[in-house]
Amino acid sequence: MNITDRVLRVYQLDRQLAGLQSRLRAAERFYAEQSRQVKALETKRVAVAHQAKQIAASVTNQENDIKSTEARLKHLREQMANAHTTKEYQGFLTEVKMLDIDKDKVEEEALNQLARADELKAQVAELDTQFAERAKMCKVAEAECATRKTEIASKLSELQAQRQAAASEVPGDLLARYERLFELHEEDAMAPIEITDLKRHEYNCGACMMSLPMEASISLLGGKLTICSNCQCILYITEEATEALTHSSKK
Repeated sequence: MNITDRVLRVYQLDRQLAGLQSRLRAAERFYAEQSRQVKALETKRVAVAHQAKQIAASVTNQENDIKSTEARLKHLREQMANAHTTKEYQGFLTEVKMLDIDKDKVEEEALNQLARADELKAQVAELDTQFAERAKMCKVAEAECATRKTEIASKLSELQAQRQAAASEVPGDLLARYERLFELHEEDAMAPIEITDLKRHEYNCGACMMSLPMEASISLLGGKLTICSNCQCILYITEEATEALTHSSKK
């Protein structure tokens, strides 16, 4: 196994590790988002329910005020019936009219408040439904996240052991260079050489698609470490490209 193949083995294992970790992060993000929505719905439901409770208390107070006013009106009408003078009668009548006006206002406001309370109760019921549905989704997401962790844990451990073994076969300076590239570019840390025109010896870098000199293919066939002069990724050659180049050189 030449030096490029050794680095390529580390790269392939890193890609698998990144894929597994990406799947786990996706499950964790989904669970976190469901949890956030559950909390948001609960917060909103509590706020709406509190508002509905306040309105209900206000309506109760208004109903008590109406009852108190009605009792006062009844008493005034009894006094009017027993008034001894026109002035006394007019005084009672004026107070009755004012109380009637106030009672009408309170009754109107109470009706409006009752309508608002009904709206809020409907909102609470809808939020209860949404909360229940989202809570179920959250439990599914939590279970999926736990399952994903369990499934991936053993595979991650296996791949990490393989990666450690493969990395030990790569010189330290080259491994450090590759790891910097992978940290910056991940899948573009390494790229295959692509043959665009075999007869004309035209080749491209599989990462940046810039043209490569013929010497790059010769170097790769010879098992030498080859770097793309444009994007600085480490180049490798596939079996198909090796076969095509080898076949071409024999003609």
